[in-house]
Amino acid sequence: MSRIAFVGLGNMGLPMATNLVRTGHVVTGLDLSGDALARLVEAGGRAGGSLGEVVAEAEVVVTMLPEGRHVESVYGEENGVLTHAASGCLLIDCSTIHVESARKVAGLAAARGFDMVDAPVSGGVGGAAAGTLTFMVGGSDVAFGRARPILETMGKTIVHTGGAGSGQAAKICNNMILGISMVAVSEAFALAEKLGLDAQKLYDVASKSSGQCWSLTSYCPVPGPVPTSPANRGYQPGFAAAMMLKDLKLAQDVASLAGQATPLGAEAAQLYRLFVDAGNAGVDFSGIVRFLKGA
Repeated sequence: MSRIAFVGLGNMGLPMATNLVRTGHVVTGLDLSGDALARLVEAGGRAGGSLGEVVAEAEVVVTMLPEGRHVESVYGEENGVLTHAASGCLLIDCSTIHVESARKVAGLAAARGFDMVDAPVSGGVGGAAAGTLTFMVGGSDVAFGRARPILETMGKTIVHTGGAGSGQAAKICNNMILGISMVAVSEAFALAEKLGLDAQKLYDVASKSSGQCWSLTSYCPVPGPVPTSPANRGYQPGFAAAMMLKDLKLAQDVASLAGQATPLGAEAAQLYRLFVDAGNAGVDFSGIVRFLKGA
């Protein structure tokens, strides 16, 4: 059992923190939302008053924040985590941020003598609630070894991807594949509809042949073939379009810095930008099929 400070109780952070509580850890949460803090308390956690207070008492700090600037601020500012954390505290950042931001914060942590990993996740809100997330973990062997038991209470697959920032690299590349494949699957179903081909028939063929992919068989973007997909609940988000756009933009940023052409990734980013700008930021990313049908 560890004393854990959990900073960021959003759609992903709250169920992750709740799973830590369920497995016996003492979890103190910090978030701008009073409702999120109240829900953590209802689940058996504690509500923290300030970052310094929460972090000073922790053996482990877990952060799940929206963007790199938030991560850099929470860790690196004068009254941030690195100022208040006790010697030997383990730092785990589960946010999805720019690779260079992750490396910057990891460098600051190392200079202060802290073990830290970047551990972004895949699996969406459903995976967070079920404790079946995939963690892509960047950091030293020692830091990974310390972090693994904590991550295993929130996820099913824990992969050590390499040094600092490599977890972010893996997450960004994975989600670029996901964004591209969802556009491809959506285009295929849109075309099938125009050609008079029943969606279930296309699914029956493609799911058993060379068109098979996760975006089709686990997250089919049209109602019917996969009962658990968001398409069957009005595209309520498991993974919002705004989050997909964020990840695709990160992929384009790092591709530019690396000098690597990603033409399909660039096109997917542009399509999701149009989709989000059309008022669909909070819609599940698979809802782009409706946008493509009307484009």
